[in-house]
Amino acid sequence: MPIDLSEYLVIGISSRALFDLKKEDELFRNEGLSAYREYQVAHEPEILEPGAGFPLVKAILKLNGIIPGKRQTEVVVMSRNSSETSLRIFNSIEHHNLDITRAALVGGASLAPYLHAYKVDLFLSLYEDDVQAGINGGVASAILYDSHGNNHDEIDQIRIAFDGDAVIFSDESERIYREKGLEEFLRHEKENAKKPLPEGPFAKLLKTLSHIQAKSNIKPPPIRTALVTARNSPAHERVIRTLMEWNVIINEAHFVGDMQKAEILKAFKPHMFFDDQPVHCEPASEYVPTGLVPYKQDKRKI
Repeated sequence: MPIDLSEYLVIGISSRALFDLKKEDELFRNEGLSAYREYQVAHEPEILEPGAGFPLVKAILKLNGIIPGKRQTEVVVMSRNSSETSLRIFNSIEHHNLDITRAALVGGASLAPYLHAYKVDLFLSLYEDDVQAGINGGVASAILYDSHGNNHDEIDQIRIAFDGDAVIFSDESERIYREKGLEEFLRHEKENAKKPLPEGPFAKLLKTLSHIQAKSNIKPPPIRTALVTARNSPAHERVIRTLMEWNVIINEAHFVGDMQKAEILKAFKPHMFFDDQPVHCEPASEYVPTGLVPYKQDKRKI
């Protein structure tokens, strides 16, 4: 009987986000598709090193082993590669003992239509246009920063950190801050403290993680989440009340104001941090795997 992927937490990840393909990507950009294809086929037996999304994928797949009962997660490699250039990818998946059996190899076509077909909950890529299409289509998506050697310690607990506005929550309040300034933003948030914030692109993902965490009945919990937001008092109250309204477990909340987030993230050690602002993503990427969440195209270009 065919399985229904909507019953799983599904991560879609590009081959370049899963493995380090910087050299191969440079070859493609400088010499074209034919040179890239020849290189990949010729180097098929050579194993690829982990890329920026590898720590999160490895950690997510562990859920299938540490939570009793049915399988919880699926990872789908989603690539513009053709089938013959992907053999090296599958060899590397097997070498690193990753439980990944599904792939969408679209031979240069857009990946966007297949995100919903594979029931993807989170899409990770280093290609801006694919991620933008994902966000525009309502799928939680992020552009990963190239890894800076931030190899993650082996831990049994999945750790994910989120920014608040324009990530977990909509960018409604952030637009007030951008257009009218801090004073008007604080006034608006204080007046609406008891009104839940609208959902953002990563709200569904956070709710899914919270649901898995709640039903796991394992100590310590297999998932630990953190909110790391530039909000501070009095804008904190609306966030807390919104999470309570959603019945969402979030293990840590850091309301840092105008502090830099990087040091907080260095201490938390997430497998991935998601934020909509390059000013926070770039410093954070020096310490932890980091994904930039673009605005919807009709609101703001990345």
